[in-house]
Order: sequence, then C-alpha cells, then structure tokens
Amino acid sequence: MKKVYLLLFIIVLLLSGCSQLQPYIEKIPFLGESDSNAVERNDPQDATDTTDNNELDQDTQNQEESTDSDIVEEDVLTLESQYFNEVVQVDGKNIIQNPLNVLALVNKEFSLPSDYAPKDLVRPNVPFSFGDMGVEKSFVRKEAAGALERLFALAKKDGIELFAVSGYRSFERQAMLYDAEVKKSGEEAAQQVVAIPGNSEHQSGLAMDISSRSVGLALTEEFGETVEGKWLAANAHKFGYVLRYPKGKESITGYQYEPWHFRYIGVEAAQIIYEKGMTLEEYFSIVKKI
Repeated sequence: MKKVYLLLFIIVLLLSGCSQLQPYIEKIPFLGESDSNAVERNDPQDATDTTDNNELDQDTQNQEESTDSDIVEEDVLTLESQYFNEVVQVDGKNIIQNPLNVLALVNKEFSLPSDYAPKDLVRPNVPFSFGDMGVEKSFVRKEAAGALERLFALAKKDGIELFAVSGYRSFERQAMLYDAEVKKSGEEAAQQVVAIPGNSEHQSGLAMDISSRSVGLALTEEFGETVEGKWLAANAHKFGYVLRYPKGKESITGYQYEPWHFRYIGVEAAQIIYEKGMTLEEYFSIVKKI
C-alpha cells in the first residue's frame, strides 16, 4: 500500500512544483505523521523516569526516617539500677537506703539517714578559706577528694585561684545551721537557703562549696560573675563535679541559685548534665534504668 502512495507522490511531484507539495504530504500517512505521535512514543520513557524519580524520593525519605529513628535511639540515656535511690518511707519521709551511691539524689524529696556518715572521708590537698584547720567541713569522700584535687590543679595551671570553703557536714551540724536560719528568717524563707537536716548534700560527703579572693572568700551570688566562678562552672564537669543549683532552675532544685555549690557525681553523668544544661533532678527524670 505504501508503494501506491509513493507512486502517487512521484506523479504529483512531476505535475506540480515543490511549493504545492505540503497539502499532499500531509495526506500521506507515513510522511505526514504529526509531532504529537513522536511525543507519544516518548511518553512511556518519561513515565518510567518519573516513576524512578518517585521511587528515589521514597527511598530518600525512608533513609531519612531511618536515620531519625537511629538518632532518637542513640539519644536514650541509660543508667544501671544501682545508681538510683533505694528508699523506704519513715514518718512520711523518703529515706535513702543506699547513701554510698555517688549519684544519690539528695534533695527536698529524698533524705539521708540521720545517722549516716561516710566512712571514707579524707581531707583533699587543696587550699581552704580557713587555712589548715582539720575541721569537719574540710573533709569529703575519698573519690570526690581526688577529683577535687585534679580540678584545683587545672585551675592553678590556668591561672585561676580557688578555695574550698565547706565540704562534709553532719546531720547534727546541719540541724544547728537550719535552726539558726529559721530563727533569723522564718521557716519558709529558711528552706530556700538551708536544707532541712537529712536533706543536705553536704551530709553525703560529695559536695563542696568553693569561692575566691575576688569575693572575699564568701559564698555569694557574685561569685558566679567572677573569672573564677565562670571558669569553675565551665570546667568542673571534666572532673565529675556539677553546679548543683544553677540560675533559672530554682523551681526544679527547690533552692536559690548557688554558684559556689558543686556536687561530685562522676565524670560520665557530669558530662551529660553539663552538655544538656540539666540539673540532677532533670537527669533522673529522663534516664532509663537498666
């Protein structure tokens, strides 16, 4: 059939000029195929490309979701059960039964036994605001003492002069301080600045108040604005100490801002708390027991 059309085309070509060929060409099926048919022949390929692109987009989305899932999984904090408080209620109070735990959460909710006194108290080899007197407050637990010495050594190397002010405090000594503050300011006000006996971290032997000459060796909020106070807040975690009562966290810790009060909890937990800007209470609210 195509040969017939070709023959007709040749005859027309001979009878007419080239300028008159177009109408005839359009009528010849195999010579006048439209561009649209050519496009249609390409459509399957385009559809395939689109499908491939959609599949790639889906794969990418799945990979991103998988990555996000991995990140969430990696962010889950875990802690051995031995580092959580074991408590029993006595007269309405939660009394900690494992006070030797270096991560013991001592606050207004959890109390140390009234007769608890660490057996491994030592005097760290660091400068004290009261000199060389071997008084009760110059002691801390052995592990905390070693870490404090290393912390003070780095401070000295960096040209920072620090002084230890108050470490271990017995239940009886805490009772004396609390009663004196109640008489001075009233019970409600006293509880914002002085812990009730049994609820003080100082009794754990893991806390140390620190100051500097720039504030007259006093325990004051001004210490937080000094070169020494800022250095301490930025470096204590490297040795397992954390700023226990930071500014802006009063409603969580239950105590006013104390830039001088540092608590030993070990390097691993201290690093996490420092990096995430948390308190010890917030740490235990998110960490998973294993």
